Amino acid sequence: MKCLIALALIGFSTLAAADELKVAQQLEVEHYTYATDLDIAKVISVSPAADVCDVVPAQMTYEDHQGQRHILEYRVMGNGCSNG
Repeated sequence: MKCLIALALIGFSTLAAADELKVAQQLEVEHYTYATDLDIAKVISVSPAADVCDVVPAQMTYEDHQGQRHILEYRVMGNGCSNG
């Protein structure tokens, strides 16, 4: 019986992860400008900066105060620079 419950929970968590991926694929990427009015209540994820010495795009997935998810693309300096 415990094994059956565990399998059911695994199935539900797999469905939830697939549903979250589906939602992320449906969101339109918003491009940040200095005039962008941000309403960030909760950060879901932030993409890592590339390992190059250049300005590169990064993305942040977040929820606003109404619970709506957004993907914001902005520019960051890569992690590949050295000061030596």
